[in-house]
Amino acid sequence: MFNLNNKRDFGNKFESFAREKIEQAGCRIIATNYACKLGEIDIIAKDKEHIIFVEVRYRKTAAYGGAIASVDYKKQQKIIKSASLYLQQNKLTNKAMCRFDVFAVTGQTNNLHFEWIKDAFNA
Repeated sequence: MFNLNNKRDFGNKFESFAREKIEQAGCRIIATNYACKLGEIDIIAKDKEHIIFVEVRYRKTAAYGGAIASVDYKKQQKIIKSASLYLQQNKLTNKAMCRFDVFAVTGQTNNLHFEWIKDAFNA
C-alpha cells in the first residue's frame, strides 16, 4: 500500500488521504504544500467560517506522544508565521477567521491510525 522507502511518496499519500477527509467534511481545498521563506503548510482549506491551516504528521509509534506531540511549540510557531504571511499575501488578514488543525497518522503500514484534531493550537 505505502512505500516506506520513499519518504516523500509516503508523506504524499497521507496528505492525499487528509485532503480527501477534509473535502468529505465539506471543506474546499485552497492550496497544498504552500511554501514560503518562513516554512510550509501542508494543506490550506476553507469551510463556512474558517480558513484552515492543516499540518499532516506521521510517526511509526505513539511513543513520546506520537504524531500529535511532534507538532511542538517551535513547529506551531513556524506554521503560524507561514499562515500569517499567506493571509497577508492574499489580503485576508482582516477578513477571515483561522483555525490550525493537525491530521495525525500513527502506526505501521498494516495498522494505521488516523486522527484529525481540529483547532489543535491557537495563534
